Amino acid sequence: MKNILPLLICMFCAQGIFCQDPELPHWETKEEQALRRWQAFTNPGMDKLTPTPPPHPVRHMAEWEELEALAITWRVPSYNSIYTEMVRYASQEVRVLIIVGDNAAKTQITNILQANNIGMDNVEFIIADNNSVWMRDYGPQCVYANDVEEEYIIDWIYNRPRPKDNLLPVTIGDYLGIPVYSTTEAPDDLVHTGGNFTSDGLGTGFSSKLVLDENGPNSQYLVGPPHTEAEIDELMNTYMGINRYIKMNTLPYDEIHHIDMHMKLLDEETILMGEYPEGMADGPAIEANLQYVLSNFNSPFGKPYKVVRILQPPKNGLYPPNQFSDYRTYTNSVFVNKTIMVPFYEEQYDTIAQRIYEENFPGYKVVGINCNSIISSLGALHCITKEIGVKDPLWIVHDRWENIEDNNSWGDYEITATIKHKSGIANAQVYFTTDTSLAYSPLDMVLVDASTDTWSASIPHQDNGTEIFYYIHAEANSSKEQVRPLVAPVGYYNFTVNDEFSAVSEKTTIQFQPIYPNPADAVAVLPVSTNLSEHANIEVRDVFGRKVETIFSGTLPIGASNYFLQTCTYAPGAYFVTLKTNTSMMTQKLVVR
Repeated sequence: MKNILPLLICMFCAQGIFCQDPELPHWETKEEQALRRWQAFTNPGMDKLTPTPPPHPVRHMAEWEELEALAITWRVPSYNSIYTEMVRYASQEVRVLIIVGDNAAKTQITNILQANNIGMDNVEFIIADNNSVWMRDYGPQCVYANDVEEEYIIDWIYNRPRPKDNLLPVTIGDYLGIPVYSTTEAPDDLVHTGGNFTSDGLGTGFSSKLVLDENGPNSQYLVGPPHTEAEIDELMNTYMGINRYIKMNTLPYDEIHHIDMHMKLLDEETILMGEYPEGMADGPAIEANLQYVLSNFNSPFGKPYKVVRILQPPKNGLYPPNQFSDYRTYTNSVFVNKTIMVPFYEEQYDTIAQRIYEENFPGYKVVGINCNSIISSLGALHCITKEIGVKDPLWIVHDRWENIEDNNSWGDYEITATIKHKSGIANAQVYFTTDTSLAYSPLDMVLVDASTDTWSASIPHQDNGTEIFYYIHAEANSSKEQVRPLVAPVGYYNFTVNDEFSAVSEKTTIQFQPIYPNPADAVAVLPVSTNLSEHANIEVRDVFGRKVETIFSGTLPIGASNYFLQTCTYAPGAYFVTLKTNTSMMTQKLVVR
């Protein structure tokens, strides 16, 4: 086999698999499928990797944290207009590291940027061989030792047989002087892709179940034996600091199964979720995944996740899987410190998307970049960029206040935050105001728990109807300063105080809302809501009336709740789902594909 590998690789080079042209799509081509298992054994430069875990416990940085650089692979002439605009805005915030194949490409790109009046002060070129533009998937994953200390890069096995791409995290690490640790040797071999992963910076990670498939019995990328889900979780904990790994079902029409095509974390407790008109495209499956998350997990602050919904825009009125549509998405955006770059497609939809981002990120610069030329390859801005965190983060984590409806029962409003820096914290303050046209008032924060680096200050009690605006400032012993949110004082956190209660009707009402998705082939969701507790049974029966399983038996909780059917375990056909109480019975039909 070793004797024919060079011949075969040369054959595929001749077909353009590893060459500059044609540009490789986000998905794996048929020609590449034949190369899957060879990448780990024929990849020049594998000796540069360090296939051992990081020497200290690590924390994976969230995308909204302070960045030092943004890395991209620019393959002229592919997507020149998109890269030009990304560099325009990103270079105003951070260093932009442009991977290019040779000096000729560097010269071409320099000419393009200068012709578009883009300054070169923050633009740096790294000359390195590459296969494709999809930096998000193969690029470096930044983690910090002991939360805020030494920065490391983690390098997974890329889930494509693109060996030049697979080495770029090492190239970037060498360029920046950041140690690189890789999951390239059994038993720690791990196949993953950056577009299918996001984290909150506090140990929670999200992916689709693609990560299970690519590391399971049918994987064609692993070096060693397949991994169980528990083993994958352990590897993600060891290398990435992920201690809670939430995995959602893959979607019917998203061919690459990367969650960044329909989901984004806006902060530690807010999920931006793409949505479609009722029953269209991947809408029902996305909603089922969302309800699974909301029903089984709270934010790291112990509260229900907040959800912001954003339209997945059609192309000419058409949605996937229509062959004349594209998988357009607004969740494939990029945080670059105080700027958020959002993919744009069509003005009538783009203006709504921009408003949603601006409402959720007051003070940030939200810029749209036309992505019609790239979205047909199943990717947009997030897919072709990768964040590099600063080497000395001053980390501020804050559970922001919600609107208060029982203000008369409150005293002052305590503001707490975890604040850490490797040199220690010299001082911290909360700045607040009730009118953003006036000056903010400072309140000194006190270290209330050294073991958790928790600092606290209290905003004085305010009259009903008052809106309070505030932000947090901290200074490290090294003299580094930081604020949260990053755009403060132009941007802020805010909440309103009132004293209004809504009465709850004492009449018992139960709503057995429509099951979705229906038809189903994976997880189906059964939404139920009630205003008073009542005993109930929820059962699934086949068309002959035989009980298939009991979904729930007990006292229904007050409010909205969701129950889940693993329809992948059912034989295809029709079923009836019944909710029965002492006084009523409701039935719905479910079709399993």
